[in-house]
Amino acid sequence: MTKSPNAFRTISEAADEVGAPQHVLRFWETKFTFITPLKRAGGRRFYRQQDIVLLKAVKRLLHEDGLTIKGVQRLHKEQGVKRIAAYGDPEGLVSFEPEAAASTASAGVSSTTGSSIRLRQVLAELEGARARLEAVLSRSA
Repeated sequence: MTKSPNAFRTISEAADEVGAPQHVLRFWETKFTFITPLKRAGGRRFYRQQDIVLLKAVKRLLHEDGLTIKGVQRLHKEQGVKRIAAYGDPEGLVSFEPEAAASTASAGVSSTTGSSIRLRQVLAELEGARARLEAVLSRSA
């Protein structure tokens, strides 16, 4: 049985659809603040269709168009998430409007405010930095 286009994807399903390994998707989350899958208890990620489009866009920008991570970050800062999404969804089939978030909420997932999402992003960045610091410290010990 195939999932509907609006169904949430696990990280393994997202990785298959994007064509990138799971660890790369997790790495991109730390580098690109606009990639924000839902995280459930225990840190399990669930990707919306919008997340898949953005991941495909990042892959194309990095691997096909030759942009650097900083280049993609600059593109996002200067032109916004809709411009990034256009690289992953050239036909514009996936909505990046506030209504898309509302439909996600009506599908049984609680709506999260922008500040809460940003706090989760900051927490994820801090946890990543902590893990990298611990790895460096353990190598030097």
